Order: sequence, then structure tokens, then C-alpha cells
Amino acid sequence: MTDKILEWAEARSLLNPENAPKQMVKLMEEVGELSSALLKSNKPEQEDAIGDIQVVLIILSAQLGIDYKASLESAYEVIKNRKGKTVDGTFIKEV
Repeated sequence: MTDKILEWAEARSLLNPENAPKQMVKLMEEVGELSSALLKSNKPEQEDAIGDIQVVLIILSAQLGIDYKASLESAYEVIKNRKGKTVDGTFIKEV
């Protein structure tokens, strides 16, 4: 799916590094839509917003020269053995 998204973005000239600031604004817009959907408990809008966020992040990563899949794998490697507990819905990691 990542390859399809990047092909789509390339066909629309979105992958130029100079577009990254505008893509960041788009990301914030999509996060705002997710926030609204969460507040309304609107599952279809939540799902749509999460998908849109991922598309925007994939494109932004390419604009910045960052491999999206590698960055996700790297983040997982950092957290995979993290210990802690959830308090009021927030994970508090052990130090």
C-alpha cells in the first residue's frame, strides 16, 4: 500500500521536499479531524481520519527522505521492551 500511495503522490508532484511544510499543515488538519471524530464518537470518521493521517505521513516521510516503514520499525524497536503502566488512559513508562 505504501508503494501505491507514493506512486499516487509522485503522479501529482507531491514528493518534492519543498512541499514538506504544506504537508505538515495537512497532517495537523487531519489530526484535528480525528480529534473531532473522537469527541463525536463517530467511528467511520475516526477510521477515515486515521487512514488520511497515515497517507499524509507516508508522503511527508518521502518528502523528507525518510523511509516510512524503516522509521516505524525503528520506533517499535525503541518501545518493544518498554515497561510501565497505564494510568487514566496514559501509559507511564518505567524509568
